[in-house]
Amino acid sequence: MAKQSMIEREKKREKLVLKYRQKREALLLEFKKANTFSDQMQLHKKIEKLPRNSSRIRLRNRCWRTGRSRGIYRDFGLCRHMIRDMAHNGMLPGVRKASW
Repeated sequence: MAKQSMIEREKKREKLVLKYRQKREALLLEFKKANTFSDQMQLHKKIEKLPRNSSRIRLRNRCWRTGRSRGIYRDFGLCRHMIRDMAHNGMLPGVRKASW
């Protein structure tokens, strides 16, 4: 189980990403279209003033069951430990233990 503070911090980041997404996308689009270096620098300053945690790159995948941040399978949104436990208990449809 992950610390509750880490899980809450991640939720806060998700809210910030949603709040600033349109503004950030608009500024980045303007930045790409800017012709002069001085225009780019002005737009860069505006982008820098946005909160750091509003950047999508700062989000981390977490297991929805335990909050673990490593070993996450995208198909299920679970960490490897939970996938193993749930697969053994027959809780994941279509998943079975490999044997050959």
